[in-house]
This record gives sequence, C-alpha cells and structure tokens, in this order.
Amino acid sequence: MTKASDSDKTNPDPSAVEQYIVKDPERFALNMARMVEQAGKAASAWAEPREKGEVRDSVAEPVVDMVKTFSKLTEYWLSDPQRALEAQTRLFSGYMTVWANAVQRAGGENPETTVAPEKGDKRFQDPEWGRNAFFDFLKQAYLVTSRWAGDLVEHADGLDDHTRHKASFYVKQISHAISPSNFILTNPELFRETVASNGENLVRGMKMLAEDIAAGRGDLKLRQADYTPFEIGRNIAVTPGKVIGRSDVAEILQYEPTTDKVLKRPLLICPPWINKFYILDLNPQKSFIRWAIEQGHTVFVISWINPDERHGMKGWEAYIREGLQYALDTIESTTGEREVNAIGYCVGGTLLAAALALLAQEGDDRIASVTFFTTQVDFTYAGDLKVFVDEDQVSAVERAMGEKGYLEGTKMATAFNMLRSGDLIWPYVINNYMRGKDPLPFDLLYWNADSTRMAAANHSFYLRNCYLENNLTKGKMEIAGRSLSLSDITIPVYNLSAKEDHIAPARSVFLGCRFFGGPVEFVMAGSGHIAGVVNPPAQMKYQHWTGGKPVGAFEDWIAHATENPGSWWPHWQKWIEDKDARRVAARKPGDKGKILGEAPGTYVKVRV
Repeated sequence: MTKASDSDKTNPDPSAVEQYIVKDPERFALNMARMVEQAGKAASAWAEPREKGEVRDSVAEPVVDMVKTFSKLTEYWLSDPQRALEAQTRLFSGYMTVWANAVQRAGGENPETTVAPEKGDKRFQDPEWGRNAFFDFLKQAYLVTSRWAGDLVEHADGLDDHTRHKASFYVKQISHAISPSNFILTNPELFRETVASNGENLVRGMKMLAEDIAAGRGDLKLRQADYTPFEIGRNIAVTPGKVIGRSDVAEILQYEPTTDKVLKRPLLICPPWINKFYILDLNPQKSFIRWAIEQGHTVFVISWINPDERHGMKGWEAYIREGLQYALDTIESTTGEREVNAIGYCVGGTLLAAALALLAQEGDDRIASVTFFTTQVDFTYAGDLKVFVDEDQVSAVERAMGEKGYLEGTKMATAFNMLRSGDLIWPYVINNYMRGKDPLPFDLLYWNADSTRMAAANHSFYLRNCYLENNLTKGKMEIAGRSLSLSDITIPVYNLSAKEDHIAPARSVFLGCRFFGGPVEFVMAGSGHIAGVVNPPAQMKYQHWTGGKPVGAFEDWIAHATENPGSWWPHWQKWIEDKDARRVAARKPGDKGKILGEAPGTYVKVRV
C-alpha cells in the first residue's frame, strides 16, 4: 500500500471539491423550475392516453412474474437457517471490506480495490470512480451487492432450470437499473455536467423524455439514435429493384442484376417479420443483398406486411401460403425456373424450415438448397427470450393481442432491448434524459427502432409451438392438418450460427442440425445476431469457424473447428456454387409479368 504525502492530506486539490459545487444558484434554481415544467409535460404525455382508454398498462404482469420468481429463490435460501446465515455473512463481509478500504482512503492511504468491474464494463471509466473516495465506495458497494445477488441464483440448487434462468435474468435487469452510474448524484460525470451547466442538461433531458413518451403514445419509445438523416428508399434500402408481387401478408421484391450472367437458380430470402428485411440492405457497403447480386444471384426478397387488426387471424399457414409459396410461384412465373436457393433469417428461417417440412409432404420440391441465418428449429437452449415464455406469460400476451388482433411493435422492441439492457437501454437513458444530449445518427439503430407489430394468430402459434412446447423437433407441430417432421427436409442445408448470439445461441442452432434429413454444413460466425450475419468481406472484421459434421457435443465441434479470418460470405458462395454453378443470361424485373412499384416497396415503409 502507498500513502499520500502530508501536503496531499492537508492541502487537497480545491478543484476536486469545487467541480461539484453550483456556481450560479439563481440560474440553477431557474433551470430546476424549467425541468419540473418539462416533467409535467412528460407526465401528461403518459397519463392522457390512459385517461382516454387508449393504453392499457401491462406492467403488472411481468412484475408479478418477477415477484413469483424471487419468492422461489428466497424460499430456497430461507428454508435452511444455516444457509441463510452464510449468505448474509458473505454480503456483510464484502461490505466490511469495502468500508475498511474507504476508511483507509479517507486517511490518505491507497488500498487495493476490493472488487473491480468486469472487463468491458464501460459504466465506471471516469477517473473519479477510482480517485474520489465517495464514488469509489459507491462503485465497490454496488459491485459487491450485484455479484452477491448473482451468486444467490447460481448456487440455489433447489431451483428448476426455467426458474433459475428467469431469476438470473431479473437479477441482471435490477442490477443494471440500480447502478450508481444511472443517477446524477452518484455518477461523478453526470454530477459535474449538471453543475457545469447549472442544470440545463436536465431541462433538455426532460424535454426529450416528454417527446419520447408522446412518440410512443403513452409508452416510452427510447431514442437510440438520431433518426432524422435516414429515409427508407433514399439512403436506407437503396439497392435497385422492383416490386413484382403483392399479397395480404407480403410484397415480393426482385432486384436488378449487375452481371451479364447469373446463377441458374434464383435466390429467395425469407427475412423475419419481427424486424424489417432491410437489415440485409442497410447501405451499399453493408448490403448482403447487393453483394449477392454482384456474385451473380438473381435475388428475390419477401417484404412482410406490418400487420394491423385485419391480419389478426393470419397464422403460420397463411404466412407460408401467401408469403413463401406465393414468392415461389412468382419466381417461377417470372424466371421460368423451378429450382430455387432459399435463405431464412431468424424466425424467418424457422418458418422456412416448417414450410420445407410441409412442402416435402405435399410434393413441392422447388427449393433445392436452404441456408439458415441464426435460426432455431429446436428451442431447448433458446437463450434469454425463454424468460418471457411460460404458460402464464403467453396467456397474458394472448389476452393483450386479443383486444386489437396484434401485439404492439414496441412490446417486442422492449423485450429485445432488455436482452442487452446494459448496452441498449441504460446508456441511452443516461445520454438522453440526464445529459440532455441527442444520440448520434446510426443506420443500424434506425433499423432497430423501426419496429413491427405481431399478428395475433402468428405470434401465438410461434410462442406456443416453438418456445413453450418445442414442437417442431418433436414432430408435433401441425400446419394445414399435417404433423411436420424436419427429417423430411433432405435438401442440402447451410446452417449459420453466431458465437455471441443472445437471441439464437450458437449451441441452440448446433443442436437443431441433427433433426434435418439431409447433409448439413454448420458454420459459426464471430460476433452476434446482427453483426455476425451482416459482415461484408471488404471490412475484414471478425472471423468464422468451419469444421466437420455437426454431430456430438457442441464444445467438441468448436475444439476441432478451423478458425478462418474475416467474413463467412465467400465460404457460403462457394457452398452455393458447389451445388449448382450453371449460369444463364441475366434476368431483369419485369421481363415477364408486371411491375407494381420500385423497391423497397410500400409494406416496409409502414411504421408503428
């Protein structure tokens, strides 16, 4: 341990204290009054839709589930007095160490840190978290408490797996929420900014809060980026193409070729309806669609409807018949080709897998190869989204959807944001509503905020058959009166997972490989659910792993896999051409059939 000099003790740096003292009390008081005025507007924006009956609060249901989960956790620890005493002793011991360090620091010493933030934790980067005794004490007390709470869940042997998963998730959410970095008086950086601006940051922040609640029509629509520079069709989703088909649930887009010759088999992309398809066409530099065209694919994309009350009864059969099969019919009539290469992304891939099993029974063999991007067909290891799925919670969602025929897009957006609340919620709460700063323009977050509604029948079928009952791999999923079996899918499968995927974990994707009836090429990309997929070769980012057959334990496959630098896109292209490399003259939209409009179409522009 090192001691501070006598001069440091007796003559502390005046600026260390002065930076936390209000210099203009009159102006500060005026800004506090302005902040209260803006807070009133925020409260009004929240209350008015409820008074008019336009919004029904659903906060109670997840809170009740959290209380039930924590009750089971508490029951385990309190059922044995010795166990409870040991848990309390561990927490008390941690606090005493933090307190002893604080006393030493107050005496001018520099003791070793009791507990440090995890690597990559950006919340405590300001130097004052370590230099100032008060803020250092808060930080360490918080870290000791949050880790102790996490250990309570990890070591609660009496919990079933689902309850443990939920308890761990809820503990993380509460830990992120109560972090001292989230509050002005306990965050040195926020404290200094508030003092330096005499509270003007809080006025701006409360004004933004009122605007975001109004934009969410009574619910907070968290602003993660400056969305104003972006416009779909102008600088987002700009790859040239045409709308060549339109049904009640989907528009079919065909893109302009950029090569004289193209692969004989057209390429059909089935994106998720939980998000919009242009994640694959954000801009020319990131666009998988544009890249695929440049490799010689004739690219067709399904653009799903953003459903409203008219689509409440549209289930998976409707999405297969009026989406996937309609797209296949359109491709065949437009190009004259029966054989198609197909791609499914996330839940779009799950629908595609179910459709392939159905079409195999019905004798429709037009899809000759299939690629799945971060797609689950087995939901045993389905990640943190399973926290939101049990009988009580699914029933509550179904009741909410029954009122309008759909689930509000903001509900799904909030659920996805909660999976990474430390990255996607609290940094923006701090930046927007406490620092009063506008977020920066970011096309990916523009897409992330462009949420979609869920048709009631579709979403209920998905939650129950996939997350709740895992029926697809059990052979119990029924569509069109048929029980589906993935073993009926005997065409070649390229199954892409992502190493850090929190929505479709790589282990889950790997497990799903064993249920297909044909050859499977399993690949694991670096990064997560989006960046692992949207990774253009020119950027030379991340890596991907290839290896043997996806059999045995997932860990064994990783141990023997080959790590390759950069994007997996060229590896996939080679796989496609190994199946059929024949080329024909390029096809243009409108060569056969009619053109209904310019890509990216009209369905994608409907906002919630």
